[in-house]
Amino acid sequence: MCRGKIFFFSSHFAGNLRCLDGATVVSDVENKHGDYSNRWRLCTVTQVEELKILIRMFPVWATGIIFSAVNVQTTSLFVVQGRMMDTSIGSFRIPPASLISFNVISIVFWVPVYDRIIVPIARKITSKERGFSELQRMGIGLFISVMSISAAAIVEITRLKLANKLDLVDKPVAVPLNILWQVPQNFLMGAAEVFTIVGQLEFFYDQSPDAMRSLCSALLYLSTSLGNYLSSAIITLVTHLTTQGGNPGWIPNNLNEGRLDQFFWLITALSVLNMLVYIVAAKRYKNKTSS
Repeated sequence: MCRGKIFFFSSHFAGNLRCLDGATVVSDVENKHGDYSNRWRLCTVTQVEELKILIRMFPVWATGIIFSAVNVQTTSLFVVQGRMMDTSIGSFRIPPASLISFNVISIVFWVPVYDRIIVPIARKITSKERGFSELQRMGIGLFISVMSISAAAIVEITRLKLANKLDLVDKPVAVPLNILWQVPQNFLMGAAEVFTIVGQLEFFYDQSPDAMRSLCSALLYLSTSLGNYLSSAIITLVTHLTTQGGNPGWIPNNLNEGRLDQFFWLITALSVLNMLVYIVAAKRYKNKTSS
């Protein structure tokens, strides 16, 4: 009976990870002593299948860490970049940190556009109730995040060229390039959040074991936290490596003599690699189905 249950659940849920099925089989030790209470030696079929679901979700969840490391740039290096740009519009000066408002505006814009326009069009093409699956939605968001950080790199290249042209490389002053050039990168990152983060929430809730939905939904916030730590670690490592031999490094106090664009391209490369890993993980992922 036990082995029949194992086959039934495995065919519907896992299709692999069958090595874990042995945890549900009563061994000679349990039969001899008649003690089946040790959960480290004997598990129920449901517990094993829930573990399989979590293991299959792990690669998809892990790719969210790099996305969070990219997303955190909107409140860190995007602001640092904006402080070295022209923040004036007539007599009004825009605080560099306030450019993140375009990230929020983008979210407010894309949420109804996605629900009212994109989903109905996608529904006709894919014949899916939600238009896109959660995995497809996350993949689109990862691609948009690559575009966002690439836009930031292009703006920085333009800013550095202007600083060199005006002989401002050795001067820690703002370059006469209007800060509104940062709007596209912030707007794109807002769109990436709408696709990726909402997709992650739906994915973790729908695909998690029924008894662990609240816990699995919290995985999103765990990936966000790890992404913040990863971003700090990358900045620390890059600063250490690029300041060897007395060089100013990629991210010095005076950005005019730095290479912040190179850092943005590095993050872009990591994002592209992360997206490729995600595509592989998404293709290999098997949706949870009801018995």
